[in-house]
Amino acid sequence: MKEFKNRRAEIENLEKLYKSKSPKLIVLYGRRRVGKTSLILELIKRHNGIYLLGRQETRLENLNRFSSELAEFFNDEVLKASPFQNWDAFFLYIAKKLKEKRFIVAIDEFPYLVGADKSIPSIMQGYWDSHLSRFEAFVIICGSSIAMMEESIGYKSPLYGRRTEQMLLEPLSFEQACEFLPQTMGVKEKIEYYAMLGGTPAYLLEFDYAKGMESNLMDNLLQKSKFLYQDVAFVLREELSEPRNYFAILRAVSKGKNTLNEIVNETGLDRGVVSKYISILMDIHLAERMLPITEKKSSRKGIYRLRDNFFRFWFRFVHGNEEYIEQNKQELLLKEKILPGLNSYTGEVFENIALGFISQKPEYRNFVFGKWWDKGEEIDIVGKSPEKIALIEVKWKELTEKEAEEILNILKEKSKKFPSGKKILSFGIIAKKIQNKHGFRNKKLIAYDLKDF
Repeated sequence: MKEFKNRRAEIENLEKLYKSKSPKLIVLYGRRRVGKTSLILELIKRHNGIYLLGRQETRLENLNRFSSELAEFFNDEVLKASPFQNWDAFFLYIAKKLKEKRFIVAIDEFPYLVGADKSIPSIMQGYWDSHLSRFEAFVIICGSSIAMMEESIGYKSPLYGRRTEQMLLEPLSFEQACEFLPQTMGVKEKIEYYAMLGGTPAYLLEFDYAKGMESNLMDNLLQKSKFLYQDVAFVLREELSEPRNYFAILRAVSKGKNTLNEIVNETGLDRGVVSKYISILMDIHLAERMLPITEKKSSRKGIYRLRDNFFRFWFRFVHGNEEYIEQNKQELLLKEKILPGLNSYTGEVFENIALGFISQKPEYRNFVFGKWWDKGEEIDIVGKSPEKIALIEVKWKELTEKEAEEILNILKEKSKKFPSGKKILSFGIIAKKIQNKHGFRNKKLIAYDLKDF
């Protein structure tokens, strides 16, 4: 088993729930490869429990396998010889064993079981009400398809009112993802890898960091047989019923077509279709709608972006360029399409990393951060507190002192259009490197570069 990394907040939350001794029915879900199974297995390793994996098999095949695994777990020769014939028998057996001794029951890929037998949520509800909730039961139901999980445990499901906790496992932040990267790696390289691979643990584990970045792209992504090349399409086809149109929308957004009109023009799809599909992509946490920090949710100034860096990278540089890979011209793809746009692409991701970095600084604990744009003007980071506003530009480049001063002067001009009211304004820059960074700080300006990360 791979070493368990990060997810400290999640494992601590599960530990707290387990130690509470009250009955728990926990719904844990999130996109495939994000680390749900590792989290469950880590909890079971720390405590007594059994992990059961649903498969796309018949009801009886799943019951037979669960019978075999439970028989081995409890050393039950009778169960081994006489497997469960229905789900009532399974849940009754679990209830009987929980009455004797507490243990964790984790059922992964729960929607696969429901797909083979729609009655499972109703049966489980009955046994939860009559048996399991009366003991110190600790049951986790888990799934990778967000759409299927939300259908299985949504408000129309019999289990909706029975779940005691619901945990959506998101991809790792930059800071968390760094634990999967070599400690000897510089911050610049960590940002570049995170820009490509995002915060999905399985993706971060695919690269060989002893090699250079170009070699990793050539060997571990731009090959038809590789997991990283195939996985985006696999995940989307599992989640979505009409992947072709979704692919077109995702590619448009990855290229910077961020408004509804721009997506419509880029894809040629009807406005209503785009609106509907974008809504679904947001529901399954692949896309998000962003607003200027000054706007309310009802504002029409919203723009869309992909939430996951790897999906953004794949749609920007791989999807639509498959002919290079089909013809074994990966090196040409790298030189003509990927490398020329990589710095600009990384700069976009760096803006989000910088926002996360500044928002965690102790001096900004009373600030809420976001972005701002209006009528062609844009400020990369805006922080608002009851008394102050911080306006910050982010540059993925090494700045001379003169360049930094010019950026700050432009920022101050932009600030005249920003609706700050009577709040005190402060200005700053976050970049790869800033010459005479401390000189700017002495002038009460915000100045951070990669040495501060």
